[in-house]
Amino acid sequence: MESQTHTEVVRAPVQHCFDTIVSFESYPGWFKAISTASLVAADPAQGTWTVEYTLNMIVKTISYTLSYTSRGPNRLMWESVRGDIKQIRGVYELVELEPGLTEVTCTQSVDVGFWIPGPLKKAFEKTALVDSVREFKEAAEKPARSEP
Repeated sequence: MESQTHTEVVRAPVQHCFDTIVSFESYPGWFKAISTASLVAADPAQGTWTVEYTLNMIVKTISYTLSYTSRGPNRLMWESVRGDIKQIRGVYELVELEPGLTEVTCTQSVDVGFWIPGPLKKAFEKTALVDSVREFKEAAEKPARSEP
């Protein structure tokens, strides 16, 4: 399973970026492909969440559940536990470049569980990853810009 990586610099503090990422139920408001995001279980004090997603992929609706684990506000890992996608694994890494400026790197690997031509699959995965990180960046920067 090949990984894709994308990095963006976000004009917001690390903690705000992390809080935006773990606001899972707000994803449908800013991730274009996500129709629903339902929190199945959460223990933020232990850094664990389980979230069920539904994505509208135009020709098909896809559902899957991810289990998340964090190590403070600098790292959030996930893996699929069930659903229409065979396997998903990923990690967000957040590094403070300076106060109010965070480098966010997302690495993800996806095994859809059915055949897709290699070049098409790689292009789709990369585009989906880049779009999701950019959509996250926009969501994280909106409230950060309005804070005093």
